[in-house]
Amino acid sequence: MPNIKVLDMAGNEVSGIELSEAVFGIEPNTAAMHTMVVNYLANRRQGTQSTLTRTEVRGGGRKPWRQKGTGHARQGSIRAPQWTHGGIALGPKPRSYRFTVNKKLKRLAMKSALSTKVIDNNIIVLDKIALDDYKTKDIVKMLSAVGAGDSKALIVMPEVDAKVIKSAANIPGVKTALVNTINVYDILNYDKFIVVKDAVAKIEEVYA
Repeated sequence: MPNIKVLDMAGNEVSGIELSEAVFGIEPNTAAMHTMVVNYLANRRQGTQSTLTRTEVRGGGRKPWRQKGTGHARQGSIRAPQWTHGGIALGPKPRSYRFTVNKKLKRLAMKSALSTKVIDNNIIVLDKIALDDYKTKDIVKMLSAVGAGDSKALIVMPEVDAKVIKSAANIPGVKTALVNTINVYDILNYDKFIVVKDAVAKIEEVYA
């Protein structure tokens, strides 16, 4: 089982923790993680792009000239796709890009992403994160103390703490999340995975 040291907010080692081999110690499946990242990004797309076809463009109701005898190519409308200001042929229309992924693949991708952080030594376990007031500088100081001051960091907490969430909200490259809101994209997108000890237990409970 992976053994990780547990730090306090000052960066001092206070204890150790054995991570579950079934969650944090598997062989990462790159294909599963890729599928979940594509799924996450696709589900975020609004799909509101739209172009006007020749039936939707204003004008063009009359045939511009007679069929024969003018020397011009025959035309039925000045709003056909080849005309300036004409309709768009086969252009994009509003659509949904969403697609679903089965639970087995979701779990494999999540465990692969978590295991990747352990393999790369980019997981940091804290005993707790507690603030007396809404102070961004306290979070900045904590990140610097645990070795994540110059990195993008994802902070995972076991429950909602408004002081921590709001204090970290305006720090570039830092995001807070709960155990039930973490996803493969964020885990891979952020350099450091900072997780509270109690949140580790919840993650193992869900994915073990």
